Formats: sequence, C-alpha cells, structure tokens
Amino acid sequence: MTEYKNIRIKDIAQMAGVSVATVDRVLHKRGKISEKAFQKVMEALEKTGYKPNLMASTLGAKRKYKIAALVPNPLQDDYWNQSASGILNAISEWEQYNVQIETFYFNLYDRTSFIAMSRKVLSQRPDGVLLAPIFHQEANEFFDELKASSIPYVLFNTNIPNATPISFIGQDLYQSGRVGAEMLHTKLSEPGNIAVLHVYEAIQNGVHLSEKEKGFRDFFRDNRLDDFTILSYEFENTHESEFSRELMTIITRDKLKGIFVSTSKGAYLTASVIDQAGIKGIALVGYDLLKNNIHYVYDRVINYLINQNPRKQAFLGISYLVNYLLFRKVPPANVLFPLEVISRENIKSYLNSGLN
Repeated sequence: MTEYKNIRIKDIAQMAGVSVATVDRVLHKRGKISEKAFQKVMEALEKTGYKPNLMASTLGAKRKYKIAALVPNPLQDDYWNQSASGILNAISEWEQYNVQIETFYFNLYDRTSFIAMSRKVLSQRPDGVLLAPIFHQEANEFFDELKASSIPYVLFNTNIPNATPISFIGQDLYQSGRVGAEMLHTKLSEPGNIAVLHVYEAIQNGVHLSEKEKGFRDFFRDNRLDDFTILSYEFENTHESEFSRELMTIITRDKLKGIFVSTSKGAYLTASVIDQAGIKGIALVGYDLLKNNIHYVYDRVINYLINQNPRKQAFLGISYLVNYLLFRKVPPANVLFPLEVISRENIKSYLNSGLN
C-alpha cells in the first residue's frame, strides 16, 4: 500500500472527486450524503493508509460508542481464552476512537448463566454486540431482544439459522466435519469402528457440534465407505477422571480405530487418555492450536488439528462493529475462514508465521 503522509481533508476530497464539505460530513457523520459519495470518500480514506490518525483527530470529540462482547468464560477453556485475547487486542486497537468495549462472560456449561449475562448486556444499552452463541435456543431469544432494540450484532464461531447479524465470522462447520473425516480416513489402514466425541458441550443445543458431525458422517456416506461404523458419544459436564474411565471403556469395548473430537479442549483430553494408557494405532483428529493440543501433535498422539483461529475471529468481529457504527461501513454478511489442517510436519512453520 502507498504511504501517504500529512494527508489533508482537501487531499481526500480531490482523490474521491467530491467537495471538502462532503468529506467533512462523512467524517463527522452529519448532514445528508449520497451512498455513492460516501463510498468514494471511504475508498479514498482506505487508500491513503492514514486512516487511524485521521479518524482519531476527527472523531476525538464525538460521542462514545459502547460495544458488548458476550462470550464464554476464558478460564474454563483455552479456546475461549484465545477469543478473549482477540477482544483485548481490539480494545487496544480502538480505544483512541472513543469506543468502549466491555466483555461479559458466561459459564460455558450453564445456559442459565448465558441468559443472565444476556440480560445484563441489554441493561447496558450497548450500541453493538459481539456474540458467540453457544446455546442455540437461548441465543434466539436474545436475538429477538436485540432486533427489537435496533442493536446491530456480529456472530462468531457459530452461525445460527434465522439470526440476522450484520456479519458472521467463522468457518463452514459442515465442511470442517468433512475435512476431519477425510484426514482421519487417511490414517486408517483398515475398516472398523470410528467414534465422534462431543466433549463438554451439549450437541442438542449446539449447532456447531451437530454440523461438524453431519459433515463427518456425510463424507463416509458419500464416498461409500460402508465398512466403517461411526459411533457418537457425548460427555457433558463430566469430570476428567470419569471421562477417562468412560473413554477407556468405549475404546476397549468398541475396538476403536479412529476418533474425531468436535471440541478443542476435548482433543487434548482424549489425547491424554490415549497417551497415559499407552495405546498405539488410534488415529485422532481434533480442533485448534491450543497449547496442550500442540504438545500432543508433537508427540504424534494427535494426527491432525483443524485450526479455527478464535483470536482472529473475535478481533475481526469487534472491528466490523466499530466500522459499522463509526463509519457506516457494512461488513460482509459471511466471513468464512479457511479450513487450515495442521500436522506435525507443518505446525512449527505455522506457529512461527504469527498467523494463528
């Protein structure tokens, strides 16, 4: 991108082919302006590469905007700790714009906690909301409240049918299930039983889990891999010691050849059980570059991880809301991150790249 120093409103007007008064109205969000002129000015501002300083000077004295981020408690799961890190990065990025970003944490395993925190969010009368809608049914009620109050919201991690966010950020979860199935199949030398594990989240209220399993099953069905039997197990609110006993029973009883884990925390818990039992020859595919998952990839217990990049998802969601509120910039309706498959052979280069 070309560097523009000492940029002036006059320069922006010239680049956009509009008057100085038009640029001023865009920057200060006052008066009437055509959509065509607005887009020209915004394109010129972006082209300069000088938007942050320019916007800070023009918006410094204007109203403050409040954005609420409603996400699971990061202390309960390292995946959501990464999301919280992305939100903190966004707070640092946008604080100069008089944008107040407040985080509301709910219990990942308690839908009543989600309801209570969603009500608290509404009581704060935010201008926009970033939301990870883990609990499907309860989230729909919250969406209705946001719509009734004309509060724009962005969803990340999980897309909910019939919701009307200004943007969804995440992955094609159905397709990620298919990719997981393909990766698992490449490690299986012979047909047998395969388990899909949903660990610490309830599939009946989690669209993201059911979509992953559907994609996983459809891969084997569509490729006519009828010699493989796919079993499904849920471990909701299970203590780790109990999880270990139950999983060992399943592995032994069902003579499992492979395991696909739909949650990132579940991946390393499953790997830990397999590793401590000294079991060899079970193919294992899970999600995300969590510290413990990385350890088990290096130790060859986890064969593949599908990275969802929760830190970047959360950061981008806040940025979309800020741009929508301050600059009337409408974000893409859907932003689907690539399905990044991580193995022992490429994990080091990926971590060193700083892209995660």
